[in-house]
Amino acid sequence: MTEFGKIYLIPTTLGDNEPLEVLPLSIKKIIEDLDYFIVENEKSARRFIKKISPKKSQESLEILLLDKYTKEHESSAYLDICLSGISLGIISEAGVPAIADPGASIVKQAHQLKLQVVPLVGPSSILMAMMASGLNGQNFAFNGYLPIDKNERKLAIKHLESLSKKNNQSQIFIETPYRNEKMFASLLGVLKPMTQLCVAMDISLKTEYIKTMSVEYWKNQSINLHKRPTVFIIHRS
Repeated sequence: MTEFGKIYLIPTTLGDNEPLEVLPLSIKKIIEDLDYFIVENEKSARRFIKKISPKKSQESLEILLLDKYTKEHESSAYLDICLSGISLGIISEAGVPAIADPGASIVKQAHQLKLQVVPLVGPSSILMAMMASGLNGQNFAFNGYLPIDKNERKLAIKHLESLSKKNNQSQIFIETPYRNEKMFASLLGVLKPMTQLCVAMDISLKTEYIKTMSVEYWKNQSINLHKRPTVFIIHRS
């Protein structure tokens, strides 16, 4: 009986820093042992692999694309590789796979097929922001992206603030970097003055900026969030 291959969830850096500054050496060894990779973007995945393992042959790589356009029946066929006894890796665009990332669909299918999923240690901007926020690390929720529509976003922010107060629960969410300024303005316009707001930008990079203060405080500050990967966390006591 053929032994099934494993699915390795391979973290990447959160920016242009050197991989081995934030990733353990075990990641390098796993990448060197694999030839099949499921990725969100082939160009950036190849660049990451080359950076962490310069001697690995790029010609030997079998790259399988998984993005918002990939149909479920197409991605499920990728796991035939594991069923034949070959292990593969999933590489996210930034941070850890399957968290705010299309890799989650592959992981779900892997469990249905009784394949072993191996998460590897690496940076998660969501957890790192929560760690550094000083907010409720015992009770928090990740909400992904809030609505783009201004009125719907306003209602979502109010709802999260209400949930935070009711459950003593910190509420985490993210935004597409070029819309950060609009999100920040909405937060200052909707949240109560004493609600705590954490703004965590460029996590793990040299330009890292993480600060938690009241909304009232933030209204008197000027910060540049444009096109900087940012995690927002709110907490209303």
